[in-house]
Amino acid sequence: MSRWNLAWLLGITLAAVAGISLTYSAPLRLTSVQKKHENLKLIVDVLEEVQKRYVRELDQEKSRELIEAMINGGLEKLDPHSAFIGAEEYKQFRQSTRGKFGGVGIRLGIDPRTGGFLVESPMAGTPAYEAGVMAGDLIVKIDGASILDWNLKKVVDHIQGDPGTDVTLSVLHEGGKQPVELKMTRAEIKIESVMGDQRDKIDLKKWDFWVDPGSKIAYVRVNAFTETTVEELTRVVDGLQKTGMRGLVVDLRNNPGGLLRAAVDVSSMFIQDGKTVVTTKGRGNSVDENFLSKLRSNMKPGTYYPMAILINRYSASASEIVAAALQDHLRAIIVGERSFGKGSVQNLIEMEDSQTALKLTTASYWRPSGRNIHRFPDSKDTDEWGVKPSKGYEVKLTDEERLEYFKWRRDRDIVRRPDQPAKAEPNGDKKPAKEFSDRVMDKALEYIRAELAKQARHDAAPAPLANPHAHADEPRRASSSRRDVFADVKDRSYRNIAR
Repeated sequence: MSRWNLAWLLGITLAAVAGISLTYSAPLRLTSVQKKHENLKLIVDVLEEVQKRYVRELDQEKSRELIEAMINGGLEKLDPHSAFIGAEEYKQFRQSTRGKFGGVGIRLGIDPRTGGFLVESPMAGTPAYEAGVMAGDLIVKIDGASILDWNLKKVVDHIQGDPGTDVTLSVLHEGGKQPVELKMTRAEIKIESVMGDQRDKIDLKKWDFWVDPGSKIAYVRVNAFTETTVEELTRVVDGLQKTGMRGLVVDLRNNPGGLLRAAVDVSSMFIQDGKTVVTTKGRGNSVDENFLSKLRSNMKPGTYYPMAILINRYSASASEIVAAALQDHLRAIIVGERSFGKGSVQNLIEMEDSQTALKLTTASYWRPSGRNIHRFPDSKDTDEWGVKPSKGYEVKLTDEERLEYFKWRRDRDIVRRPDQPAKAEPNGDKKPAKEFSDRVMDKALEYIRAELAKQARHDAAPAPLANPHAHADEPRRASSSRRDVFADVKDRSYRNIAR
């Protein structure tokens, strides 16, 4: 639709509303309608003046760009997460939530401290990931051009492009003093949302999910919550449970979130049916919806083994929902550092025959315990927001440790031939990296091993004997005690079979 047509449409709408008001309403009603729509008239007036007087005549494409820029400029004033999604961008957005899209493989946001463009997370195995882009990086230039005055949409548009073309990002690593230039080739990005600790030694396309095979402790990473995440995770966890898993570490570090439904379904895999996973509240703090756990597969619910969830300051949105739900229901401990605090709900309102969409913040997430998740611009560290590690399981990393962890993790994920050397760092240093110790993982394993040892001591304890001094007139009491012991043995046998 051209800008002139839009202007005429808005003008006709205003005239119709005014006419109806004149016919059926008192003067007070007319004043109310005029106040409600006077801003719409201002938009029409501005567009008309631009079309008539701007130094260059705007064609239909430029007029469209102007309208979208006006909409997004206003929405950005509301909050960083509301936006109008144009036709091409919406197409890519739908592809990303389905597990595939074009680009370099990074998720961008706004750094609340600096207002800069923050890499919330690179996606493992993508061009950006292998080039050295890290979670927490600030992008300062694209192809040598400063992006200081750009908006988020323009940054995304310049990073994305046709597969096979190159783009160079200048990024400032967290704790770094000078930006580094990283060149990468765009590709079709296929999101692998569930990953293991390292590649399988026989089939490099598969993951090894055992972090401690001897103790039967497994490890899974969830990098994003897409339409395929629940299916992928169900397949992995079901297989691990059938092969005797006794403990599980779920890594949500650097996970920027994704689909709410996926977060609810993932949480449902590990807590009993009918439990609150998350509540959304809309305008006026009224409850919009209470999402309850419900396992959507034939898999046995994973409620019988110890679990640890790993998070860091870049775990956001859907990953915070999962961590909070399992923490509040005492299903898992949380290890690491406080999460990002992104607890707002964005609804996608499709427009223009589903070719474009309005992404609008309509509600906020609340934990099962009733506590707040969202970190507002004026929130303090002492306020209630995000997900905090369980007591005794906070692991604070230095900037240097965080950088070393990312390098270690990235190097561990890259698929190489057996004779292929490790990839050199961007500075050209080809020295092998020193052995890295993941202190967050170590703390999680410490907890699970302790729980397994406690369980083993409980299982090995002899059953209490009947009181030899019981009187003959107390058979019912002895029988009752024995029934209790048998019930406990039966329960433990079930747990052993399940493991």
